[in-house]
Amino acid sequence: MRIVALIPVKSLEHVKSRLSETLDLAHRIQLIEETLRRLVHVLRAEPRVERIVVVTRDASVTEWMHSRAIDVVSESGRGLNAALAEARDAITPCEALLILPADVAAVSAHDVAALIDAAETAACPAVVIAPDRHEHGTNALLLRPPGAIDFSFGPDSCRLHIAAAEHSGAQVCVYRSESLGLDLDLPEDYELYSKQW
Repeated sequence: MRIVALIPVKSLEHVKSRLSETLDLAHRIQLIEETLRRLVHVLRAEPRVERIVVVTRDASVTEWMHSRAIDVVSESGRGLNAALAEARDAITPCEALLILPADVAAVSAHDVAALIDAAETAACPAVVIAPDRHEHGTNALLLRPPGAIDFSFGPDSCRLHIAAAEHSGAQVCVYRSESLGLDLDLPEDYELYSKQW
């Protein structure tokens, strides 16, 4: 299966603002750079991921990605879901699309392989969803084919993505893992990350 991975990255000047009581801006930027390095490393280790594309409007992120031979699609500023839809339209045709936000700090090679395995064994169309540890957000979304459903990232996105998949007739697979379930939104998330990873 030919897969393109999309990694949305916010402008660094606004990155992880809900962690501002725990980390100053310089340390929040450093944290995102660290998680991006891990995410790119994990994705490059998976042979079924043939291309990685970062979606951002931040010039320094763009430069950093280009220095690592990673493609960038410029975000128009109309929000995450619009940016992902634009990126999906802009990339080379592929069999499946994997979206992994930049703040899934503990994602493992096993997680990525398991997401792809689930999509390969499911009937097509298939939607594989990895919820956050609270079962509200979506920490990974794999769509086969790439246009299986529209994006609904934001509040309660896990439920919305599942509902959209069921409405479209796609097979829904939910993948849960402690590592992929952790995203760095709140101080308690960062504390958990610091203790365990």
